[in-house]
Amino acid sequence: MPNIGRILFDEAHNAAWAIRPEAAVAMNPHNPADAGYVRAAAVATNAGFVFTAHPEGLLTDKALEGADVVVLPHGSDPEWEATTKTGATKLSEAELEALEKFVRNGGGLIIFGETEQPKYSNSHAELARRFGIEIHNATVQDPTHCHKDVATWVIGEPQISSTVDVLAGSTNACFYRAGTLSAIAGTKDVTDVLFQSSAVATPASAPLVMTSKAGAGRVVVLADSDLFGDDSIADLDHETLWVNLLTWAATRNDEGIHSKPQHEIVQTAAWISLVDAVETLRTMQSKDGSIDLNVHSSEVATKAALQMKQAITDLLPFFAHQHDHLVATNVDIQRWIDGGFTVPDFYDSLQLFRPDLDRVDGVKNLVVFPMYTQNGNPNRNFEAVITNTFWPDWLAEQEATTYKNPAFVPIEFVGFTKGYDTHSAVLFPETVATRETAQFYWGGIFCDREAARFRKISKESVGILKLALPADAEMLLSDQKLAQETFVLWDLIHDRAHSHGDLPFDPFMIKQRMPFWMYALEELRCDLNTFRETIRLETEGIYFSRFIRYAILFDRLFRFPTTGDRVRNYDGLGGQIIFAWLHRHDVLRWTNNTLTIDWNKVNDSIVELCDAVEELYRDGIDRSRLAHWLAAYEFVSTWVEPHPASTWAKGVDALPVEGELKHLVDAVMPDEFPLNVFYEALRTKLSPTIAAVAGITG
Repeated sequence: MPNIGRILFDEAHNAAWAIRPEAAVAMNPHNPADAGYVRAAAVATNAGFVFTAHPEGLLTDKALEGADVVVLPHGSDPEWEATTKTGATKLSEAELEALEKFVRNGGGLIIFGETEQPKYSNSHAELARRFGIEIHNATVQDPTHCHKDVATWVIGEPQISSTVDVLAGSTNACFYRAGTLSAIAGTKDVTDVLFQSSAVATPASAPLVMTSKAGAGRVVVLADSDLFGDDSIADLDHETLWVNLLTWAATRNDEGIHSKPQHEIVQTAAWISLVDAVETLRTMQSKDGSIDLNVHSSEVATKAALQMKQAITDLLPFFAHQHDHLVATNVDIQRWIDGGFTVPDFYDSLQLFRPDLDRVDGVKNLVVFPMYTQNGNPNRNFEAVITNTFWPDWLAEQEATTYKNPAFVPIEFVGFTKGYDTHSAVLFPETVATRETAQFYWGGIFCDREAARFRKISKESVGILKLALPADAEMLLSDQKLAQETFVLWDLIHDRAHSHGDLPFDPFMIKQRMPFWMYALEELRCDLNTFRETIRLETEGIYFSRFIRYAILFDRLFRFPTTGDRVRNYDGLGGQIIFAWLHRHDVLRWTNNTLTIDWNKVNDSIVELCDAVEELYRDGIDRSRLAHWLAAYEFVSTWVEPHPASTWAKGVDALPVEGELKHLVDAVMPDEFPLNVFYEALRTKLSPTIAAVAGITG
């Protein structure tokens, strides 16, 4: 799987720690764990980072090239400690300049200070000062708050951050013979304290870990280096803290979603001509795709349709693998012309479009169909779209070995017409105008749009709600590539969940008419199962799993309830259920206009909700359809208050249970489960952002 950050660990300045086992053994043959960061490197690797040692040479621009984070372990004059005995203890002025430039241009830096810092003769204090942090000559003692009754093994007091919760899951840490830190008055960089000594320590309330946002980059300074050594990293929450610090340092200050440059195909005269023809026809087509020649000119329609044909022909060299399909598309267009522009029928060309048979990363496809776009254009107008298949090797392996789904086709936008300049993020064959229902072999998900709008809406929501994010959640919202990779794996696992488990009815509910909360529960069940599955996957080393959980949580909590209209909004209802469940279980709190989430409780609580929905499904097998609808309604209304005027809320006696099931569906209000006051306010504040993400591609 792709990495989430490249870490360069310096061992070339008389480092007292090494990630190379042989170097640790050379420093301390009898106890290499006291000189090794070998386990720390392994922990970080399991979390998705690539760790590389810098065993010799200066830290020049070239040496730093390609790194996301540089780790400077405690270095020492060999008079005081066993070291790698490589290079000079002090960094040269050129190296200090190179490291500062690296950070301010967007790199991450972790500096390990130590007790009695000045005696070691390294440059760490001088470097930290460049980012507004002072490393002091001190040794903290605290006999009251200490580890294993050793007064100099100080338990740090975690500090609450209002922006990023870097300490999520890692608030219990020991600092072994630590020095202290402080912010330098008047510094231009933004510093923060993560841990400090207690009020009864000596010195009292002194910072032990600090961060600095410097230019586009980030710096972490620690006053102790032992806490992540091989003989200490298993203590308390040290492993999680280590990963959190690396993640925070590796996250870029990405304030926007950067669009990819236009592909050469969409700059060709043929594509421009195709778009022009499609947009001309769009203004003439009726809802069913036909053209009323009593209203519109047959000559103009014919000219545009022939222009569309010619453009497709001209684009064929770019899509040689689609030759038969695109030739059939032109045949279908000509038949539509010859038939007098009645309801179009693209059955034949649709059957020849099989992107599922060519799932190769980077393969591009041209699609020209009369179709509606879900969450976009409801009419079957012509659309032209060029897609890029997103099928990296790691995803192909997951699909082949664990989550078999031959119809799953993740794609990116290359070019599109106005029907996709909307919120639509899917390409489904059932949306195409055909004379009869075709057999469906594939479904396309535009993962670039899913990821981009998720990032944009989640970022805005987090800002509005003043939610402090864990470091890995912040990284997800800051990285389009990571978000996109997260979404494709989420989609793959989610789709598989539709056909697994205790299913009292057709999970896809194709062509079925039933109360919309049944659809809400099915989509929710699949996401909850995906959430639970990722917990298992993470134990197997699939580090993307933790990002999927954030994606599910934030999309469900923020985007789904606030987007779209409130007429049978089943995705929104699923998010409302999660919000209410977490709120009533004291995992989520809305106090003083600030949203807080107990990140230590989220996983267990969501799994409990998953179990509750699974129990509803399992019991549903023994119920009639009507009884199951009623049981599902009771479950949903336990968590989300029904509309005061609801007939369903009045119970069985008020419902037409003696008649046909469709009468029961007719009794459902368009917005049977309205938004609570929290969501009403959030929706209003998010509306400009929601409108702005239409057509976004990342």
